[in-house]
Amino acid sequence: MAQALTHPKIQDGWFREESEEFPGQALQLKVEEVLHVEKSDFQDVLVFKSSNWGNVLVLDGVVQASERDEFAYQEMIAHVALNSHPNPKKVLIIGGGDGGVLREVVKHDCVESALLVEIDESVIRLSQKYLPNMAKGFDHPKVKYIITDGFEYLRTVENEYDVIITDSSDPEGPAEQLFQKTYFELMEKALTEKGVYIMQASENIWLRLDRLKSLKDTCREVFPTVQYTHACVPTYTSGQLGLMVCCKDPQARLNVPVRSWPEDVEKSINRYYNKAIHEASFELPNFARRVLL
Repeated sequence: MAQALTHPKIQDGWFREESEEFPGQALQLKVEEVLHVEKSDFQDVLVFKSSNWGNVLVLDGVVQASERDEFAYQEMIAHVALNSHPNPKKVLIIGGGDGGVLREVVKHDCVESALLVEIDESVIRLSQKYLPNMAKGFDHPKVKYIITDGFEYLRTVENEYDVIITDSSDPEGPAEQLFQKTYFELMEKALTEKGVYIMQASENIWLRLDRLKSLKDTCREVFPTVQYTHACVPTYTSGQLGLMVCCKDPQARLNVPVRSWPEDVEKSINRYYNKAIHEASFELPNFARRVLL
């Protein structure tokens, strides 16, 4: 009989995510079974089956996706960006090895190609095995992927992509450089004239608002148009995930989509995103407006 897998983040049948960055709080999920434990070349990887959130992917102790709520994040980071561009044909995804963003990007008929650049092959391999509804994004004929450092890949690209999406883990370890001005400068160079860039912003308005302001200020040093939006995702810290959206067009109004699906199509292909959510997600309560606007 095979010995059951264990992981230090799981005690007494519960996974616990906590961080010194967010003192006084933690996320706990009840574990039915530990499915995989691995130390990749870049990070600690854990996959477990939860009692009511489906399979859960954890990198360096931080939940990246659960089967039950992943669509909220994947749809928002993809469709807010693509529907803010008049005709996105070529899309680049940095990170996103679970395939969920790819799955959403290819819903747009105007997209001719989508390239995913992932540094850690284990994320793709394990997502294909344990998160198949997300990883099916890799099966689309418009999709290609390469295993390499996204930062280094961008050094080779200029004026090529209409939309770039950074779907990374938090700014620690291999993802740290993806939150710095040098990276945003490479991003700006890689985008076409009215190109749109979106990234998961790590923080949200309830946690480290100061850091969120700093990130937005850094993006503004590179892009003429920068706005903050968010998705509600229960298994992320505090239940809200921030997204920073940037555009090379100084006249862009990112909170108003320039493209949209017919309402019946939108309802049939998306579970979270719609045109009204797109617009509303940019609205901020007063305490956050004073800092971020």
